[in-house]
Amino acid sequence: NVNYTRELVETGYNNRAAVPEYAQWFARWADTSAAARARYAPAIDLRYGPGAHETLDLFVPAQAARGTFLFLHGGWWRSLDKSDHSFVAPAFVDAGYAVAVANYDLCPAVSIATIVDQARRALAWLARDGAAHGANTQRIVVGGHSAGGHLTTMMFTCDWARAGFAKAPFVAGVSVSGVHDLRPLTLYSANEDFRLDDAEAQRLSPVLDTPRVRAPLLVAVGADETREFVRQSQILFDAWP
Repeated sequence: NVNYTRELVETGYNNRAAVPEYAQWFARWADTSAAARARYAPAIDLRYGPGAHETLDLFVPAQAARGTFLFLHGGWWRSLDKSDHSFVAPAFVDAGYAVAVANYDLCPAVSIATIVDQARRALAWLARDGAAHGANTQRIVVGGHSAGGHLTTMMFTCDWARAGFAKAPFVAGVSVSGVHDLRPLTLYSANEDFRLDDAEAQRLSPVLDTPRVRAPLLVAVGADETREFVRQSQILFDAWP
């Protein structure tokens, strides 16, 4: 158990303070992403839902896709864009996989709960309509980084039968440096954008829920990240079967 103070939360979750050279990394992501789009010519801005930013970019290999990776980007649910993350696609496309890089609306324009719904719509659209665009809809893996890791694990808590699926529309997940317990974020300065209260933070915390999807989940985190980010991955690893 951790006795949280605003200072502890700020130290544990403010990655821009923890990584002062973050702007260089963002610039590198943007440059390598632009190069990836130029080389692989993905389908841009395929619409998966009605929201302003409910679009995705789809990279497909030259041959029939062996599977499809849906990537959900990070940025604390309030920043960055799919165009910053095209760099994830080349290694998978070269290995014969399709890659969908999804956008979603951002806080504070929408709530985190709305973003979770948008991630579900992206995954459902890919499963239902992706084949028409060259994706393999039988072997979809969903993954994401930071906030995208949270969205990924929320896909495991979804009741996919209510969404019209006989079984979950994905076969595995990957959470990279995900945030799986949102309760500390009620004390974080960025909560002015998240607008989380205690009840909503609890409802949107995968670690406090039970996975409804029986599928492999890879939970990864950088060893040199802040203690809180390491803890966020460990608690989900310990809590879920």
